[in-house]
Amino acid sequence: MKTILITGAGSGIGRATALAFAKAGWEIALVGRRLEALEETAKLAGRGAVLPADVTIPKEVERVFAEVGAMGRLDVLFNNAGRGSRGKTIDEMPLEDWQAVLDVNLSGAVYCARAAFGLMRKQSPQGGRIINNGSISAHAPRPGSTPYTVTKHAITGLTKCLSLDGRPFNIACGQIDIGNALTEMAAQIAKGVPQADGRIVGEATMDVDDVARAVLMMAELPLSANVQFMTVMATKMPFVGRG
Repeated sequence: MKTILITGAGSGIGRATALAFAKAGWEIALVGRRLEALEETAKLAGRGAVLPADVTIPKEVERVFAEVGAMGRLDVLFNNAGRGSRGKTIDEMPLEDWQAVLDVNLSGAVYCARAAFGLMRKQSPQGGRIINNGSISAHAPRPGSTPYTVTKHAITGLTKCLSLDGRPFNIACGQIDIGNALTEMAAQIAKGVPQADGRIVGEATMDVDDVARAVLMMAELPLSANVQFMTVMATKMPFVGRG
């Protein structure tokens, strides 16, 4: 049975992905800061290793991956933990907002990728897959989204580096860029969000389970094949076309 470690597994995309993988017969390792939320995910899934940790703290990340390594094999990391910030132009952006988003979205993703890469390189048979949760913001930002957009652009660089450096060790890396999945974090999107022309407009959304199915498809490919970049989005959201 294959194993996936999911960060940010206590809610939203992380929880939906955990449920999809459990239903497909995978073992799931659930990582996040909130123990009760992780336990709820495991209960809904019917199983799962609950591993509370803060991905912004390297020692906690190392502990979690050591525990997963002791359990057996790690086949996939879904590098999903992330957060946003208040919509502000860069001059009005509180530096604590910048640091908080940078710590989770980028540093946390790097720490987890680093630990997963080392585990996959050393395990036998060698190899595995890392799937990074990017964003449509990696292609086109929303107004006032400097911290989130900058970190998601950086995730694209991380994905490319891991893809290249992983080749000798049979480690594949891909990225899923998600647009308007209806999670608690994105609930405001349907009510109304700023547009490039200054209007506040409600946007189309999609079911978070559709994202989970896309991640599962990426993960179940043989390591000889890889989805390098996938965009999955609400069909009618204002992404393709004039802003």
